Amino acid sequence: MELLNYLPSLTDLFKQIYTDIGNQQIYWILVFVGLMLTFHGVYVLLVVICFNAIRSWLIDNYRIAGHYFYGFRLAAFIAYFVAIVLIILGHLMDIVLWTYALIPLNIFPTNPETFYFAGEMYVTVGFGSFELAKGWRILPIVIAFSGIFAASMSGAALFNMLGSLINKRERPDISADANLPAA
Repeated sequence: MELLNYLPSLTDLFKQIYTDIGNQQIYWILVFVGLMLTFHGVYVLLVVICFNAIRSWLIDNYRIAGHYFYGFRLAAFIAYFVAIVLIILGHLMDIVLWTYALIPLNIFPTNPETFYFAGEMYVTVGFGSFELAKGWRILPIVIAFSGIFAASMSGAALFNMLGSLINKRERPDISADANLPAA
């Protein structure tokens, strides 16, 4: 129990962290995180809406053509692959946005170092040997959290899209087509 006497209160801990940061620019970074995650969420939502529109169009056209099973599956999985590529591009854009948010702060001597730092922190690899000034040591945590939340949004969307492709209840009744035998 004597060990507990050495632990600071939560209020004291955050006061110490705030004092250690000592950088008022971190508030702008926090605003940027909110805007970047909003942008990413809207982007992922638009990808899902486009995917669902293409999927609906495919269902309608392949049901009429009588080639639902084979043509729809191939086209739908191609659309899913395109959605994956778009989501990956969205994450790359997030890293580029982080780079442009960090460049004016002059934390790193070169723009490529800023890009590599943003990328490593965003995907939480963190194996680089970046020396940050005392006031910026919170930055990797902030960037990593933004990457984790953005990846969570993307993962949920991709999981939902894949589920719509393999969910039998959402498929139209293909046995009603004259050209296909009943299942």
